[in-house]
Amino acid sequence: LVLCALVAFAAADVPLAKRQQDVNHLLWNVYDHHHFDDLKGYAASFDPVGDVSQYKDGGEAARHLVQEEKDHRLLDQHHWFSLFNERQREEALMLFEVLIQCKEWDCAVKNAAYWREHMNEGEFVYALYTAVIHSDLGHGIVLPPLYEVTPHLFTNSEIIQKAYTAKMTNTPGTFEMEFTGTKKNKEQRVAYFGEDIGMNVHHVTWHMDFPFWWEDRYGGHLDRKGELFFWVHHQLTVRFDSERLSNYLDMVDELQWDKPIEEGFAPHTIYKYGGEFPARPDHIHFEDVDGVARVRDMIIMESRIHDAIGHGYITDKDGKVINIMNDQGIDKLRDIIESSVYSPNVQYYGALHNTAHIMLGRQGDPHGKYNMPPGVMEHFETATRDPTFFRLHKYMDNIFKEHKYSLPPYTHEDLDFPGVNVDSLSIDGELKTYFEDYEFDLRNAVDSAEGIPTVDLKASVHRLNHDDFSFVADVNNNNGKEVVGTFRIYLCPRFDNNGERFDFTNGSWHCIEMDKFWKTLSPGGNHVVRKSRDSSVTVPDVPSFQSLIDAADSGSFSMPEFERSCGIPNRMLLPKGKKNGMDFALILAVTDGSYDLTHSDAESEHGGTHAQCGAHGETYPDKRPMGFPIDRYIPDRRVYDETTNMKFTYVKVYHDDSRH
Repeated sequence: LVLCALVAFAAADVPLAKRQQDVNHLLWNVYDHHHFDDLKGYAASFDPVGDVSQYKDGGEAARHLVQEEKDHRLLDQHHWFSLFNERQREEALMLFEVLIQCKEWDCAVKNAAYWREHMNEGEFVYALYTAVIHSDLGHGIVLPPLYEVTPHLFTNSEIIQKAYTAKMTNTPGTFEMEFTGTKKNKEQRVAYFGEDIGMNVHHVTWHMDFPFWWEDRYGGHLDRKGELFFWVHHQLTVRFDSERLSNYLDMVDELQWDKPIEEGFAPHTIYKYGGEFPARPDHIHFEDVDGVARVRDMIIMESRIHDAIGHGYITDKDGKVINIMNDQGIDKLRDIIESSVYSPNVQYYGALHNTAHIMLGRQGDPHGKYNMPPGVMEHFETATRDPTFFRLHKYMDNIFKEHKYSLPPYTHEDLDFPGVNVDSLSIDGELKTYFEDYEFDLRNAVDSAEGIPTVDLKASVHRLNHDDFSFVADVNNNNGKEVVGTFRIYLCPRFDNNGERFDFTNGSWHCIEMDKFWKTLSPGGNHVVRKSRDSSVTVPDVPSFQSLIDAADSGSFSMPEFERSCGIPNRMLLPKGKKNGMDFALILAVTDGSYDLTHSDAESEHGGTHAQCGAHGETYPDKRPMGFPIDRYIPDRRVYDETTNMKFTYVKVYHDDSRH
C-alpha cells in the first residue's frame, strides 16, 4: 500500500496535462518516427538500464527486454501484430512489465519513447495502452480512441486507399464508409452492430482491462474476472440476438465443430503492413490448423468442460476438487474456458475460447499454404466484425447456461426485499432509435514525412443512436427507516422471429441488462428517475484524438468521465427495434443493498461502467451473481410474480428510418 501511494504521488507530481500530452505524442502517427523533439531526444539518448533504481523490480524487466533486443529476437517493425501469437504477446508483455515497474512518470515516458523506436508498432501500442490502464501512473489519462490511432483495424480498405490518394494529391476529404457485404447477404442487415467502431473499442478495451494473461504480481487480483468474461460476452450475444430480431432474422445459432461454418466473411480490411485480412467462403467445414489444434482437440476440451459441469466440480492440476455448484462457480468455469492464467488446470482443460478464436481466424489458410496473416478473429479490435464471432459466443454461452441452470432455482426468500414494494414502472420519453453519421480522423492511417503538409482526412460512418429517455419507478419503503436498494433493470424481447412468444423461463436468458445502480430509499414513497445516459452499462463517445491533443496542449486537462473506454456505447443502450414498434418486457428488481453492496458508499457510480466492466482496481461492487435475479432456471414464474420488490411492464422500441 505504501508503494502504491508513492507511485500515485509520483504521478501527481507531474501535471495531468503533461502526462496526457506525452501519451498523445507517443501515439500520434505511431508507424512513423517520433514527431516531437523531446521524444526524439529520449529515444536517441535514454538507456533503459542506465539507472535501475528507477524501477520497482531493480531493473529486472528492463534488463530482460534489452537483452532480447541485443540478441535480435524482437519482432521487426512494419509487421502485423496479434495478441493470439504467443511470441508476439510475450514481447508486448516484456514492454508492459518495464512500464509498470517504473516508479515515476519520467521513467515511463522515456522508456516508451525509446522502445517506440526499437519495437514493433503493434506491440508498442498494446503495451502502452495496457500499462496506462493498469498503472497508477496512468491515473486521469484518457487514451485516444483506437480507431484514430490504428485506423486500419477499424476502417474498410477502400476508404484507406481513398485516404492515401487524397494525401498524395494534397486534397482534404471525408469518405463515406459502407458496411461489408451487400444486400444479397442477410447478415448485412446487422453489420451496423458488429462493425460499430464504438462496439469494437468496447470489446478490445474490456480485454485490456481483464486480459487473459494477467498475473496478480502485476498489480493485484482482478476481482470476478472470470464471471465478468461470461457476463460481458453473454450480453454482447443477447444484444446481437435482439438486433437480429429487429431486422427479421432468427437468433444466431451456436457454432458446432462437426458442422459447416455456414456464413462466410470478407472483411474488406487490410493491415498497415502485412496484406489483406483473409476471407472465408460460405459452407466450409472446420479443418485442423497446423501448429494450433486439431478439430478433435476442440471437441475433447469441450467434453471435459461438460463433464466438470455435470459433476459439479473442476479438478485442479494437483488433483484437488474445486466445487462449482455455488455463486462463485461461474468464475472458476470461465477461467478454464478462456483460459486465463487463473485457470487451475490448463493442461487438462486447455484454452477452448482462445484456441477457437485462432481456429476460426485460420480457416482461410489452415495449413499455412499461402502464408496469410491472422484473420479478424485473431484480434479483439476486429473480431466482432465477423458474424461467426457471435456464433462462437452463443456456443460458449450455452456452456455457461448449462452450468447456471444446474444450480438451484432462486426461492422467494432469495428474491424478497422485506418491506419494499415497487408500485409502478414506466418510461419517460419514447424508446426510439435512428441512424446518424459520425466522422473520425484518418490522418494516422497514412504515411507522413517532414516537409509534406498534413491533409485533413476523415471517414464517415453510419451508426445507431437513440433519443434520451428515463426509467421511472415508484417504490414504497415500509421499513420505517432508510434502506438502500439495488436497482436492476432488464429489457427482454417478447417474441422470436416467427412471432412465437417466449415463456418466462426461456425468455429470461435473452434479457439485456440496461442498468444497475444503488439508491437510498426514504421511509414511505420514493419517486425514482434514472436517465438513460447515466446507465452503468454504457460509456459516452471517447473524445477525438485531436480534441485530446488540444485539451492537453492548453495546459489544463481534466476529463474523468472519459477515463474508461470499457462499456457499451451509450447510444447503443437500446436495440434498433422496428418501425411499427418491437415488443419487449421491462423488468425492475429492487434488492437489498445492505446485503448486495461490497462498499460503504451506497450511491457511488464506481467508475461509471461497473455493471459489465467492474470497478477498476476495486472489488466488484455487487455481491450478487451477475444477471441476478434472472440468471438461473425458473421452473415457476409465480415465485417472481408474488415478489413485491419486482415489477414487470411491456414497452415497444421504435426505429425511425426517416432521420438519416
